[in-house]
Amino acid sequence: MLLPVLVPASEAAIERAAALIRAGRLVAFPTETVYGLGARADDAAAVRAIFAAKGRPPGNPLIVHVADAKAAQALAAAWPEAAARLAAAFWPGPLTLVVQRREGQGGIVAEATAGGPTAALRVPAHPVTLALLRAAGVPIAAPSANRSTAISPTTAAHVVKSLGARVDLVLDGGPTGYGIESSIVDVSRAPAVLLRHGAVPLAALAELAEIVDGGSRVVPEGARAAAPGAHARHYAPRARVHLVPATAVRAEIEARRGRGRLAGALERAPASVTEGPSEVLPDEPGGYAAGLYAALHRLEDAGCEEIVIAAAPDGAAWAAVRDRLRRASA
Repeated sequence: MLLPVLVPASEAAIERAAALIRAGRLVAFPTETVYGLGARADDAAAVRAIFAAKGRPPGNPLIVHVADAKAAQALAAAWPEAAARLAAAFWPGPLTLVVQRREGQGGIVAEATAGGPTAALRVPAHPVTLALLRAAGVPIAAPSANRSTAISPTTAAHVVKSLGARVDLVLDGGPTGYGIESSIVDVSRAPAVLLRHGAVPLAALAELAEIVDGGSRVVPEGARAAAPGAHARHYAPRARVHLVPATAVRAEIEARRGRGRLAGALERAPASVTEGPSEVLPDEPGGYAAGLYAALHRLEDAGCEEIVIAAAPDGAAWAAVRDRLRRASA
């Protein structure tokens, strides 16, 4: 398999990546959530290259990354009070705001919004991403740097594994911090609507704006989504995923292995399965989320045909994790 150029995220490497972005090429880079696959958001051909590299359906819009709130406002036709409050509290950070898109020269091309009237904007909190945005001088559209519906990447190696030479350059900034994607809130309507559970809990968002929880909605395949991550299958390994109660994991693993299947287990501590392919993550939502995709990558790399996962607990704190597991098992 042909491999992309992979370089540590130095100042020189960031300048090199910025030049590629300005030229309409594809660059993968770390954010505080997952690695993104970026191209300039004001260039239709560059944005189409993202969809081609990922095998992404055209109805699935992209998040556009900008260097600060002022740059975000310049891309919006309107900036409601809810947007101002949420941006002031959580930017830079793992929150995406969906706003009415400003049309005209220098704005976000329709390809990045899946042809819709709204745009998803974010100011990331990762120093490499912010340096890249400032050096490039253009907004950067960037979904997760992996093939469509596959496990999101939290290391540069995950990007190489999934995309290979489909990307021109990979900036290696080490493992990401949050491990799952940003929360997405549609502030183009009132009340605002949570479109995707993510790294910022709904409770924290709701302290600043009236927000309806629409994060569990599933958009039919082929239909345009208002935000990424809304289709039924997403964040998924090649192996078939089974969600079962925590107390049933060991019995499920033994049954599937007894039928000759290479089955891996993913549990919260303490583990009931320690032999064969198995992963154990912390029994608290932040630590679990941070390690989830990396654990799924390891089980996939071990050749697992099936993965048995202990279902996440009920409760608001686990909402983002439950969403990822539900879509991975669809």
